[in-house]
Amino acid sequence: MMLAKRFAAQINRDGSFVLFSGFPAFKINVGFLGVAITDGAVDFLTRSLAVELAPIRVNAISPGVIDSGAWDSLGEQGKRDHFGNASRTNLAQRIGTAEEVADAVLFAMTNTFLSGVTLKVDGGQHLT
Repeated sequence: MMLAKRFAAQINRDGSFVLFSGFPAFKINVGFLGVAITDGAVDFLTRSLAVELAPIRVNAISPGVIDSGAWDSLGEQGKRDHFGNASRTNLAQRIGTAEEVADAVLFAMTNTFLSGVTLKVDGGQHLT
């Protein structure tokens, strides 16, 4: 929030900020309280900054389970189990890729009529 407000004066009026949230803000699970409230705060911050910094656009990306290397610490079997469960509990029935998240970021940065939105790149996980 402080960085966005600090640098807003240096960004072109048609520029944008892209923040990152996460699916725990939209799908409550036991054991994810800290992550859920942090991600929820980012969602709220996105909408608030979009209003305060307009016409500079502010959007957020909320990835689901993405094969990005973040899960490598689980070990091969743990990662396979986690990915299997996540694949069964989202509508796309698979794990997302880093490229799909990057595509969403580029979309949020370049769509000049998108502001105050959190794009859920989670295979529909927030709906299940």
